[in-house]
Amino acid sequence: MSRRCELTGTGPMVGNNVSHAHNKTKRRFLPNLKEVSLISDALGQTFTLRITSAALRSVDHRGGLDAFLAKAKDVDLSPAALKIKKDIQKAKASA
Repeated sequence: MSRRCELTGTGPMVGNNVSHAHNKTKRRFLPNLKEVSLISDALGQTFTLRITSAALRSVDHRGGLDAFLAKAKDVDLSPAALKIKKDIQKAKASA
């Protein structure tokens, strides 16, 4: 299981631990991933995604999973999230 957000594509970053003596050693900054169940209004079902807490706040701010995926770039989405986005677009087109 990769350490990457399924909605925003956020992954680990690298940086330095800097001591008081200003010695630098490499370290990794891992994203704050949570496994969350999100409800799609168009499809009427829930999806379990592994997303960052910042992405969860963005989903709430945009008005739910459907609205978030409508504005999201396809490059940032995981294959599972991309499939959900396509299914939502099909459901809205047929309705």
